[in-house]
Amino acid sequence: MPTVRETTFDLLRTWGLTTVFGNPGSNELPFLDGFPDDFRYVLGLHEGAVLGMADGYAQATGRPALVNLHSAAGLGNAMGNLANAKACGTPLVVTAGQQARPMVGLGSMLGEPAMTRVPEPQVKWSFEPTRAQDVPRALSEAHHLATLPPTGPVFVSLPLDDWAQPVDPVEVAHLGGRRVRRAGGLDDELLAELAGRLAAARNPVLVVGPEVDDERAFPRVVALAERLQAPVWTAPSAPRCPFPTRHPLWQGLLPPSIAGVAAHLDGADLVLVLGAPVFRYHVYVPGPWLPEGAELVAVGSDPGTAARAAFGDAIVADVATVAGQLLTGLADLPPRPERPAPERAVAAEPGAAPFTADAVLGLLSRSVPGHTRFVNESTANTAQFWSHLDLATPRGLLFPAAGGLGFGVPAAVGAALADPARPVVAVLGDGAFQYGVQAVWTAVQHQLPVTFVVLRNGVYGALASFVGQLGVSKIPGLELPGLDAVTIAEGYGLPARAVASAEELSEELSAAGKAEGPRLIEVPITAETRTLG
Repeated sequence: MPTVRETTFDLLRTWGLTTVFGNPGSNELPFLDGFPDDFRYVLGLHEGAVLGMADGYAQATGRPALVNLHSAAGLGNAMGNLANAKACGTPLVVTAGQQARPMVGLGSMLGEPAMTRVPEPQVKWSFEPTRAQDVPRALSEAHHLATLPPTGPVFVSLPLDDWAQPVDPVEVAHLGGRRVRRAGGLDDELLAELAGRLAAARNPVLVVGPEVDDERAFPRVVALAERLQAPVWTAPSAPRCPFPTRHPLWQGLLPPSIAGVAAHLDGADLVLVLGAPVFRYHVYVPGPWLPEGAELVAVGSDPGTAARAAFGDAIVADVATVAGQLLTGLADLPPRPERPAPERAVAAEPGAAPFTADAVLGLLSRSVPGHTRFVNESTANTAQFWSHLDLATPRGLLFPAAGGLGFGVPAAVGAALADPARPVVAVLGDGAFQYGVQAVWTAVQHQLPVTFVVLRNGVYGALASFVGQLGVSKIPGLELPGLDAVTIAEGYGLPARAVASAEELSEELSAAGKAEGPRLIEVPITAETRTLG
C-alpha cells in the first residue's frame, strides 16, 4: 500500500501545491525524505520570512501556497506574518512538524500537546489528525477551507512518524478529484432592489477593497463605476489596490478613522462598498459613521465582517458575480455626465539629501516600468506612496494588512518567485527592513528581480506621528541610530548602494525594476510627522 508521504505528494500535485516554503527541522525531515524532483523547496532563513514569502506568492498568484514550519517554536516565529495573512485573507496551508506520537504526551523536546492552539486566532481552522491515515484527508480539508470565502490561512499539525505509515487506497481514492466551490450572487428580487437604489441615487460613491483585486472582479467594478460615473475610494487600511490609480474616477485612499471616512464621503447619498469590511479603522477619531443623508450597502464574501459592521446594509455574496449582475441590471441606465478627474499630486524634484519622501516616491513612480509590482512597508509614508502610485491591473500592490512589520521583504521575494517576469519594487522603512531581512538571502539565491528601496530616516516615523495624536510625550524607543542597510545587504550577497545626491538617486531609481537580479538602494529621507485619520 502507498505511504502517507506518497499519497500526500500525489494530492499536492493535484492541487498545484508543488512549491513548498519552509525552514526544516528534525520533525519535518520525514516529510521531506526523497523530496520529489517535480517539487520546488523555497528555503527561508527564519520562519517569519518563510510565512511572508508564501503570503506574497499566494497574493501574487491568487492561489494557495503551502508552508512547512518547524515545531511549535517555528510556528511561533511565524506568528507576526501569520497575523498579516489572516487580516489580508491570504489562502495558505500552514503545516508544522509535530514530535512522534508516542513522545508528544511525555513533555519531550519539540513535542507540543496543544500544537493546534499555537496559531489561534490567526487561522480559520487548526487541526491535528487523530491517526496517520487521516493526514491526506486533513490536508484536503485544509486546502478547501483555505480557498473558500472568506479565504485565509489554515493550520495542520503533522506528527513525524505518520509519513511512513501505509494508507488504504480506498480511503483516499476520491480526494484528489474533489472540487469545493462557493457560488453566490443576487436573486432577482435583491438584484432589482440594489440596482434600483443605485439608479435612483443622485450621487453614488463606490468604496472598494481587497476582494475586488482579482482578474474577475477588477474589470467589472471598473465598468460599474463608469456606468454610474461614481467616484471610487479605496477602503481604509486596504492591503491591496483594487482600482486603477490613474483612472479619472479614482479618488484615493480613505483615511482610517470614523470622522475621516465620513468627511471624505460628504455629498454621497448612497455608498456601495465592494469587497471590504465596513470599515477597518486605525485611529480613533469619533464622529458620525456617514455624512448626513447617506446610506450604505456593503457586498462581500465574509459573513463575519457583514455582521460586525455598526451601520449600513450588508449582502454576503461573491463580489465579481454581483458586479456583473449589476452591470446587466443597469444596462438601461441613461448616460450620466462624466466626472472631472481629481487633481493628482505632483512631487517636486529631489533637492539635496536627505530628500523628502514625497520627492523620492514621485520620482520612483515616474521611473519604474508600467508592469512593476509594488510592496509597501514604509508605514510612515503611506499617504505619499498612495498619492503617486500608478497601477492599472490587479495584484499590483501588497501591504501588511495587520500592521505587523516583517512582511515587506519576504512578501516581495514571494511575489517575484510567483512571476519572475514581472519586476518587484519593495518600498521599506529602515526599521521595517530589519524585521524581514533574512528573506534577502532567498532573493539572492534565486536571483529574483526585486529592488529593495530602504527609506532611512533613523526613526519609527509612523509612531512619531502618533505621539502628537495621542497626547503623549517623552516616549523611548522611537529613534533608530546606526542602521546600515547596505552593509547588511552585502553580507547576504545582495548588491547595494547608499545614494547621497539627487543625481545618484535618479540613476538608481531609473534602474529600479529593470535589473535582472536583486538589488538594494538606501535613500536618506527627512523625518516627517503626519496627521492621522
